[in-house]
Amino acid sequence: MTDRARRSGFAAALALGLALLALPGCDVAQQAADDVARGQAKRAVDTVVAERFPGVDATPVTDCIVDAASAQEILQIAGSSVTGAQAETTEMVLQIAQRPEAVSCFAGAGISLLKL
Repeated sequence: MTDRARRSGFAAALALGLALLALPGCDVAQQAADDVARGQAKRAVDTVVAERFPGVDATPVTDCIVDAASAQEILQIAGSSVTGAQAETTEMVLQIAQRPEAVSCFAGAGISLLKL
C-alpha cells in the first residue's frame, strides 16, 4: 500500500469516526426539539381541555392526549399554541382523546371524561 493510499484511508476513517461522534449530538438536538414541540402542544391542549372540561385537572388529561398523539399531530398542535386554538385544533385534540391509548391512560389516571 502506498503512503498516499494509507493517508487517504486514514482520512476516510477519521471522517467516519468524527461523523459517528457527531450522531449523539444530533440525538440530543432532536430530543430538545421534540421536548419544545411537546411543551408547546401541551399548552395548546391545556387550553382546549380547560375550555371543554371545566373543573377537570387539565394536566393529566393533557399528558394522556399528547402521549397518544403522533409526531405530526404534536407539531400541528404546537403550531396552534402560537396562533391560538382554532376549531381544527380543538377537533384534533378531541379525536385524539377518544383513541384507545388515550382512554386507557385516562382510566389509569382515574379520569372520567363523560362528554367529548
